[in-house]
Amino acid sequence: MGRMMTRWSGWPRAVWGGSILLLAVAAATPHAEELPSPPAGWQWQLIWQDEFDGTRLDPQKWEVCGDWPRRDGWWVKDDAYVDGQGHLILRTRQQGDRFTCGAVRTQGKFEHAHGYWTARCELPRAPGHWPAFWLMCPGVTSVGNGGRDGTEIDIAEFPWRDGRTTMNLHWDGYGSAHQSAGTRVTLPAITNGFHTFSLWWKTNEYVFYVDGREVWRSAAGGVSQVPEYIKLTEEIGPWAGDIKQAKLPDYFRVDYVRVYDLVSADPAKPGTP
Repeated sequence: MGRMMTRWSGWPRAVWGGSILLLAVAAATPHAEELPSPPAGWQWQLIWQDEFDGTRLDPQKWEVCGDWPRRDGWWVKDDAYVDGQGHLILRTRQQGDRFTCGAVRTQGKFEHAHGYWTARCELPRAPGHWPAFWLMCPGVTSVGNGGRDGTEIDIAEFPWRDGRTTMNLHWDGYGSAHQSAGTRVTLPAITNGFHTFSLWWKTNEYVFYVDGREVWRSAAGGVSQVPEYIKLTEEIGPWAGDIKQAKLPDYFRVDYVRVYDLVSADPAKPGTP
């Protein structure tokens, strides 16, 4: 198939066979989002968002995780906050002989199935910890129905500091029946500034994007068909290197999180795309 190169977001974007057509959707927000072209007769509708304005995290949207042990560190509530400049901050730091970090989730506040999920983020610099943008639900621990009754969907994780990122799917629990699929891509541009990390969760496959560029698609696990909630977390562990070598504090900044759903372009013809 033909390959066309185009310039976007400061680095090349490859489009194969015209299969990735992008529709610029204007938004009444500081940064307009670039969305995949919807199926004929359908359009994207913004159904949930947080732009992290104001001086405190919205408790109607987010649960702040902590205070409890997490991997090789602790999730601590004080390490998740907004900075008053339109960003969620997840901080990693050292407190005495322990290392702490922040995490938030929308469990019980916003849970949804399918649609387009996106976050605009600036990555941290130091080793020994990594941020993640992912979806979760209780059904992930169920065994026997593939991932259809719930899949851990890791939209993006960043254990490295050289432009590599990984997207993964986990289902059938975390024991002996556990199954997974994933990929790893290298995009040096993401080491500087803000970038978008996104998922189009269709009924029959997942499509992952970085800055609007498709980087992976998969139907592994059969594709989750149940509502899931958002998690933005920091993790401390050797996958990301030695935390004792890190210059702390370090910060994961999130400019916004938005979720879009497909709705009929003709209200008289509702249905499923």
